[in-house]
Amino acid sequence: MKLNLRIYFTVVLFLIFSHAFAQEKFTLSGTISDQGSNETLIGASVYIKETQTAVSANEYGFYSVSLPAGTYTVQISYVSYGTIEETVTLNQNVRKNFSLQSGTQELEEVVISDNKRRAEIRRPEMSVNKLTVQEIKKMPVVLGEVDVLKSILQLPGVTNAGEGSSGFNVRGGAADQNLILLDEATIFNSSHLFGFFSVFNSDAIKDLKLYKGGIPARFGGRVSSVLDIYQKEGNSNEFHMNGGIGIISSRILAEGPIVKEKASFLVGGRASYAHLFLKLSDNDNSAYFYDLNTKLSYKLNNNNSLYLSGYFGRDLLSISESFNNIYGNTLVNLRWNHLFNEKLFSNMSFIYSDYYYGLKLDFIGLDWDSGIKNFNFKYDLKHYISNNFRLNYGANALYYDFNPGTVSPSDDSSTINYEQLDKKYALEPALYIDAEHNLTENLSVSYGVRYSMFYRMGAQTINTYANNQAVTFDDELKIYEKADPTGTRRYDSGEVIADFNNLEPRAAVSYAFDDNQSVKASYNRMAQYLHLISNTSSPTPLDVWAPSDNFIQPQILDQVALGYFRNFKDDAYSLETEVYYKKIKNRIDYIDGADLIANNAIEQVVLNGRSRAYGLEVLFRKNEGNLTGWVSYTLSRSEQQTPGRRPGETGINNGDWYRAGYDKTHNLSVTGSYELNKKWSFGAIFALQSGLPATYPVGQYQYGDVNIPVFGGRNENRLPAYHHLDISATYTPKPEKTKGWQGEWVFSIYNLYNRQNAASITFSQNEDNGNNEARRLSIFGIIPSVTYNFRF
Repeated sequence: MKLNLRIYFTVVLFLIFSHAFAQEKFTLSGTISDQGSNETLIGASVYIKETQTAVSANEYGFYSVSLPAGTYTVQISYVSYGTIEETVTLNQNVRKNFSLQSGTQELEEVVISDNKRRAEIRRPEMSVNKLTVQEIKKMPVVLGEVDVLKSILQLPGVTNAGEGSSGFNVRGGAADQNLILLDEATIFNSSHLFGFFSVFNSDAIKDLKLYKGGIPARFGGRVSSVLDIYQKEGNSNEFHMNGGIGIISSRILAEGPIVKEKASFLVGGRASYAHLFLKLSDNDNSAYFYDLNTKLSYKLNNNNSLYLSGYFGRDLLSISESFNNIYGNTLVNLRWNHLFNEKLFSNMSFIYSDYYYGLKLDFIGLDWDSGIKNFNFKYDLKHYISNNFRLNYGANALYYDFNPGTVSPSDDSSTINYEQLDKKYALEPALYIDAEHNLTENLSVSYGVRYSMFYRMGAQTINTYANNQAVTFDDELKIYEKADPTGTRRYDSGEVIADFNNLEPRAAVSYAFDDNQSVKASYNRMAQYLHLISNTSSPTPLDVWAPSDNFIQPQILDQVALGYFRNFKDDAYSLETEVYYKKIKNRIDYIDGADLIANNAIEQVVLNGRSRAYGLEVLFRKNEGNLTGWVSYTLSRSEQQTPGRRPGETGINNGDWYRAGYDKTHNLSVTGSYELNKKWSFGAIFALQSGLPATYPVGQYQYGDVNIPVFGGRNENRLPAYHHLDISATYTPKPEKTKGWQGEWVFSIYNLYNRQNAASITFSQNEDNGNNEARRLSIFGIIPSVTYNFRF
């Protein structure tokens, strides 16, 4: 491993020096921003006509391009913003900032043209979907509010976990295998009201990018996907407010300058209030959420900027005042952007993330508190060696504080005794280096490596077991059981209990036949040291995060993908197709009858298995005209296997592969937006998916007067197909008005034809006639709504 690292860094250094001694060039650099608000535009394109050189702005709007002395025509473009063109003379290094305005405009000495969405052809980036807020806001809205997570569910390879379930699944991966970042801070639960809303206030969001494969080396810690979301910085030119008032929730956001063109603020909040209507109907049940987004931005000078961003959100669910559930995220991030020179850009971040989960059961007098905190330091550098060679490198370290559960009596009459489950601590440092290299005009590659480490630390007292196995197998009954500890071992604070390290190489290649079509391939290996211990089928679903240790091993992913990309008819249409295969080692599985609640020895009910997923993804877009949108389709399979550890041991499901709980063979989504005129626009989303895997009875036997069902293999059946149609209409009374109060009405219907999709099917015996029954649980039917959005 050390030899491989040494060879890799030697090659990288050779490439750096070979470019450094090339002919002398001058550098054009700067930032690209929104003209109205000074918001930087992530991924904006810079194109030099004379040399046919193209570069993109980074995550902070900074670009850099090196050229021989001369006069050049520079085109700047961004989706939904149009394209501007300027002439720049280079006889020395030039710092030049560009500003774009949404829509078509007339500017002196600047040529403006329309800019459409198109498939990325030449860059080796693949398995990536990017959506700007402008694009998301053109999508059909449900319950009157644009939703970030609902938007990515319409992309190929992404499915929901079912109505009433939080999270999302990417390419057959579990919800806990997604790394979700808001301004670089980790979100551990991305949903409000069990998946009906997301934690992301679209008014505060600037940009999002979903990596399903070919994931850059700067990301780590998860094995399925990365959802990278950035908040707006706040308008540094003038004060604005916007928001919306709906029948279920409302929101408001304010932004403006503290020091004009130098410092700005943003603060936004949302809250739901449907529970108030339940109170009016003498219904004791309640469910609501609220959240707050904040950001302060300060430009110290041309080379230094500071950002302080935060998020706080809570969900509250109560049932007849006997069951209360509170959960939510808290995030804080202090960032410093520094420009060393026109070719070297850096970002340093200090991040705090906290996920809290609380449960109060008054009928047994129990209070439960659990959660996970992490503290993250990261330092990233982007080095523009030349137009054909760019380096990203850096380091980060995360410190984790896990609270699996604090049990306490809810009042003096409770019979519950106080208990603190063992807290757990871990450190996860990493180093990475990533290169993007244009070898020829048509051939581009990116390659990199991440070296991750993980240290599971005390203080904690750990059980010891015979043969180091916390789960035993009964050869006579053919079942798994908890092993009895043979003793304990005490680890002091900071003492290492277990440690791991992994080399995670990444590579991608793109070959462009011309400007309109290319083929791409990628490979990446990733390690995940955290595990979500969850049993969503229990009456009180409880999510507890646990670190890898001597019993629960890190998950290791290997994924390959191959794709074909094409733009048609002057970018009016685009096509993206990919096939992928991935396998994961050490995917945890639960023994039958696993007790996950208040279990201080969770290693006694889990086994290390493996999983695999493969599929075909197709995304076809219509990019221009009054009718725009896309069709996405995914054909896939996701499976899991936990074989026996020794001869004679059956494993889970007899050691056979079985469908993962989130496997969906077919996933079709049709998304469309139609602009009738300046006042009226319409949208629709149709979703059709295979039903979730389920386990049905295959027979029965009688015990006394009771029929006992006999269930078949794990997940060998499916729920009925899932489908629904959502529509929306947006009415803008005064579309020509650009100053002062601007308003719009949004009318929407979720599940237009009232499809009763099955969230689950349970089997029981009818108490009156003794017959067996199957009961379908459906959560949401048709839901109409109206919202008034405003801005001033």
